[in-house]
Amino acid sequence: MLKAGIRHSKTLQQASTYSIIRFSSHASTQKQSGHGNSGFYRQVELFYDRAAKILEEKLVADMHKSKLTEDMKRKKVRGILKMIKPCNHVLEIRFPIRKDNGELQMIEAYRAQHSQHRTPCKGGIRYSLDVNLDEVKALAALMTYKCACVDVPFGGGKAGVKINPKEWSEKELERITRRLTVELAKKGFIGPGIDVPAPDMGTGEREMAWIADTYASTVGWEDIHAYGCVTGKPILSGGIHGRTSATGRGLYHGVDNFVNEALFMGMVGLLPGLAGKTFIVQGVGNVGYHSMRYLTRHGAKCVGILEWDGAIVNPNGIDPKALEEYKLERGTIVGFPGAQPYDKDPKELLCEQCDILIPAASEQQITVDNAHRIKARIIAEGANGPTTPEADQILMNNNVLVIPDLYINAGGVTVSYFEWLKNLSHVSYGRLTFKYQRDTNYSLLESVQGSLEEKFGKMGGKIPILPSEEFSKRMAGASEKDIVHSGLEQTMEKSARAIMETSLRYKLGLDIRTAAYVNAIEKIYNIYVSAGITFGG
Repeated sequence: MLKAGIRHSKTLQQASTYSIIRFSSHASTQKQSGHGNSGFYRQVELFYDRAAKILEEKLVADMHKSKLTEDMKRKKVRGILKMIKPCNHVLEIRFPIRKDNGELQMIEAYRAQHSQHRTPCKGGIRYSLDVNLDEVKALAALMTYKCACVDVPFGGGKAGVKINPKEWSEKELERITRRLTVELAKKGFIGPGIDVPAPDMGTGEREMAWIADTYASTVGWEDIHAYGCVTGKPILSGGIHGRTSATGRGLYHGVDNFVNEALFMGMVGLLPGLAGKTFIVQGVGNVGYHSMRYLTRHGAKCVGILEWDGAIVNPNGIDPKALEEYKLERGTIVGFPGAQPYDKDPKELLCEQCDILIPAASEQQITVDNAHRIKARIIAEGANGPTTPEADQILMNNNVLVIPDLYINAGGVTVSYFEWLKNLSHVSYGRLTFKYQRDTNYSLLESVQGSLEEKFGKMGGKIPILPSEEFSKRMAGASEKDIVHSGLEQTMEKSARAIMETSLRYKLGLDIRTAAYVNAIEKIYNIYVSAGITFGG
């Protein structure tokens, strides 16, 4: 049954909806963020160019069996690399929404599809006043490379609505979200096989449930896979266990993979291992909080937290659980009794002493203005694009290991992929094998017991075979959460190994970002080649 948001949108049929679709867009709207810093989309392009330049020679050399001339080989490689780089489609929308007080207000929104080398496209929807065309295109491009980096078969997409969700009531947000879904559907920018959004800054399970319900009740009413049009949904709406904490958990695994590699720790002057390492987090939203929780659980210590409204520090460590309870109750970290207020400009906390810095807020936080003062030896980019190209170079010159966004925060899209597969198969992970695995494990113990009794006899009674506590937990079989966590850990470990190998092959040292881009671009390039791509139709 159609809900209030859809009924409301029908009452506005006479109001015009303004939309622009841009194809093969090469230009980027620049958003400057301090001296010497590029616009966000241009920033992603610069990182791409750096990797593509390194990769070009290898791609040409790989064509040694081709009958093309050397000149034609190089032209083909450069041509495909040029095809990968730009944003393919951008939808710009404006539509009216009636507020609770009866006032009409125009809403500005965007959806970018950077690449269709794989379909559907994948990328979150953020609600923020900072949303603009440049940001959406940049985030869509990053998502393309992120998915390729961790072997998730999606193209990159991103959406943004230019509102502050804190200034709108729940009913108003529902109207906006449902109307946005209809507008995206009208232009072919949403669908389980076309384009699959997810939560991002300012959105969560609630908004994803509204989107899924709206799509399934309108254009997707006869599509059995309709609820696969979006991920990050509540469990009862087709979501998956482990999605909420996925990005933070993935960040922990990413850091763990690099911090236990003696070669890279030697480059930055740290001992291998996570235990005893100190870290500072910028932004304790979904990503920052869960990163903090998993890192603390495995022996690291959070000594500082920076939020939009203040900063706190505690050299003895900040308890994640206590902080979460305080923030849920008060809506802020300011005044948290388990830490002291930071007595300087809150942004200066990024430059305080720690082993690991986790910028998990927004883009372009580490710039030429502060990069040279950062004391952390490892930066784990929980946010998308927190480091500008100029700052990235400064950090490398200072022997700081930057674990890049397109790898370290890929946990969210990885588990979104698992949710999407679950929606297409219409069965929970583990459901078909859960009891069989449990019975098999019990049979294994009985077999061992029987073999020992046959060998040694039963003079003293039956020989007890008692499972350990850990084995007892696993005997019942893998739950959906177990499978999701295992798949995420394996994905992050495999991708880390591939990035390290590329770094060594091209002698990139601490330039892990370029290594990750090289891996991503090469995979996308090979998809175009395997498809027999031609130029000019």
